[in-house]
Parts: sequence; C-alpha cells; structure tokens
Amino acid sequence: MAQHQSSKKRIRQDAVKRVRNRYYKKSTRSAMLKLREMEDKKEAAKYLPKVISMIDKLAKKNTWHKNKAANLKGKLTKFVAGL
Repeated sequence: MAQHQSSKKRIRQDAVKRVRNRYYKKSTRSAMLKLREMEDKKEAAKYLPKVISMIDKLAKKNTWHKNKAANLKGKLTKFVAGL
C-alpha cells in the first residue's frame, strides 16, 4: 500500500487515465469496425477522416504507438480505396 501522499495521488491519477484511455481506444476500435462493415464507397470515404482523426489523437497522446497508427490508417485507406 502506498504510504506517501505523492504515491497515493499517482495511483488516483493512473486510475483516471486508465479509464479514459480504455474509453478512447474502444471508441476508436468500434469506429474502425463500423468503417470496415460499410459497403458504400461514398459513405466510407466520408467517414474515413473521422476515424483517422481518432487514430491520430491516440498516437499523439502515446496511447498507441505512432507506427501502429500509421499501419492502421494505411490499411483503412486501402480498404476504402478498394471498395
């Protein structure tokens, strides 16, 4: 158990960050899944920038690695182009 005040505060902060990160990650994964289920190219092309923006935000905050983000964006872009 943490004894110091700073340790206790760090534990509280980490718990908040963990919940927030899980929410943003799950929201992004759901958006990616929704995009992959689309069959209309026009609709998918319109939705793609929103998903890319979500991925970029996660990479910017180091929640996801920048290379993972780049790979995901490339795959999604390729998918939309192939529709």
